[in-house]
Amino acid sequence: MQNQPNKQKFNWARLFPFLVWSRLITMDKARDDLFAGITNAVIVLPQGVAYALIAGMPPEYGLYAAIIPAIIAALFGSSWHLISGPTAALSIVVFTTVSPLASPGSPEFINLVLALTLMAGLFQLLLAFFRFGTLVNFVSHSVVVGFTTGAAIVIASSQVKNILGISIESNGSFLSTWSGVFSAAHNTNFYALSVAAVTVVTCLFFKRILPRWPNMLIAMIISSVFAWWLGADENSIALVGEIPGSLPPFMFPSVDSSVFYDLAPGAIAIGLLGLVEAVSIARSVATRSHQSINGNQEFYGQALSNIVGSVFSSYASSGSFTRTGVNFTSGARTPLAAIIAAISLAVIVLLFSEMTRFIPIPSMAGLLLVVAYNLIDFHHIKLIFRAGKSEFAVLIVTFAATLVMALEFAIYLGVILSLVFYLKRTSQPNIVEVLPDQHSATPFFINALGTSQPRCPQLKVIRIEGSLFFGSVNYVKDYLENISSPNVLIIGNGMNHIDIAGAEMLMQEAKRRRSIGQALFLSNLKTQVDEYLRRDEYFESLGEQSFFQSKGEAIHKIYDQLDRDICHNCSSRIFKECKTIIPKE
Repeated sequence: MQNQPNKQKFNWARLFPFLVWSRLITMDKARDDLFAGITNAVIVLPQGVAYALIAGMPPEYGLYAAIIPAIIAALFGSSWHLISGPTAALSIVVFTTVSPLASPGSPEFINLVLALTLMAGLFQLLLAFFRFGTLVNFVSHSVVVGFTTGAAIVIASSQVKNILGISIESNGSFLSTWSGVFSAAHNTNFYALSVAAVTVVTCLFFKRILPRWPNMLIAMIISSVFAWWLGADENSIALVGEIPGSLPPFMFPSVDSSVFYDLAPGAIAIGLLGLVEAVSIARSVATRSHQSINGNQEFYGQALSNIVGSVFSSYASSGSFTRTGVNFTSGARTPLAAIIAAISLAVIVLLFSEMTRFIPIPSMAGLLLVVAYNLIDFHHIKLIFRAGKSEFAVLIVTFAATLVMALEFAIYLGVILSLVFYLKRTSQPNIVEVLPDQHSATPFFINALGTSQPRCPQLKVIRIEGSLFFGSVNYVKDYLENISSPNVLIIGNGMNHIDIAGAEMLMQEAKRRRSIGQALFLSNLKTQVDEYLRRDEYFESLGEQSFFQSKGEAIHKIYDQLDRDICHNCSSRIFKECKTIIPKE
């Protein structure tokens, strides 16, 4: 009965994770979150408008999608730095799903987009209910670092046109963007370039001398004043411009059965893509903040943000790589920063929408350049490079795919490659020949590799380090068939799992050896493996005499079955039982 309150408290914390982090907020953390949130609110202004246009929605809907979903995801997610909102990938899927059904920007189109968002959120909630969040464990650290590095390069590349103050023709891809930049580089607006340069220099300067100050916000203010001094209008320095001054209206989406099936594939795609994006971004930032991410809790946060957002005129949202990067590098300490960012954006939209026309776009592009650089984890890239070829290959492939493919497909490719290397490793478990330590008083065995210690001509002792399942049976089978010793003892304390294919293989190997006068023995099996092999058919074929609890017991019993003539003439004598044999004259 005494444990009941703790259990109840734990359940409440899982349902409402904000009850945990809200108690950890101090004045210092709140101040850092305030500065980070305000900076983020300004950053999202042009980004939200641009994503809304991509999705075929009116500009203000991109800002709506950065308010309500950000608050809900912060309250119910697990990441302390992830900020949700509209993304390029989801915006494209929204447009391609709904545009065949209604005219972009029309009331019917908006209603279908919000219905699509609601359906995607319900699908995400279903995945969270069945605890599919554990699937994010298959996204390896190498995939996360490769994805982060590639996305940082993509973010920086997308801002080059704004830094140079040029217009380019591009389909949005990395290669197309740089092709457009090189083609239009001769039209560089050096006034815009100087504004971006002042932003970057100011940001780095204040970060160096006053690291606790909101360096990004200060840089944006100084660069805005600098652009005004240069004469933004006269020198074609692009400004954000005015935005509609209204809050997200409440509107419950409706959809009839005639278009439900047309929206369903898009809803599933948005649901899956949004979850992969959000969790991947959360994990990538967590590698820098050293926070533990609960994948399933993140599923709940994203699901609820889309469900609630859909009734407040917010179209499909997910974790925003740019906004999350800005949030982290601006010094955010808790999810309160995301909530402040959303509230600040709502205040700007409602009261100060006209002031946004003074913010130079090259200034925000410069800040995003700093964000992109800070997202590249040079330390872990070096560690992965030293870790081995397979891990580094996963990183490189994910990084390259991020540059030439859509971000979500780059993640999928990285995960698939990680699984390929994982399956390759597990399909070839390490098999080690072991020998008794001649200097140990107890039956202690050491790795025979690299030793000059003699071997027993009648018994080979091996240890299998890995699961014996369908993927590894052929490798182990080939190894056992190539052992020339008439008797083989398998030490099984390294086998964590065995399936029907593994059991069948051991049974057939035991029969094969028995047919030619040889034997197969097993010792030190783990409980699950031992119980599995003691089932009727397997146990009957292997025989009670093949199972031993310990290596010492196994060696002692097997020794009695060895050919005494060979033992008398043997010079190896590696087992303690061999000491009792008197060599023949």
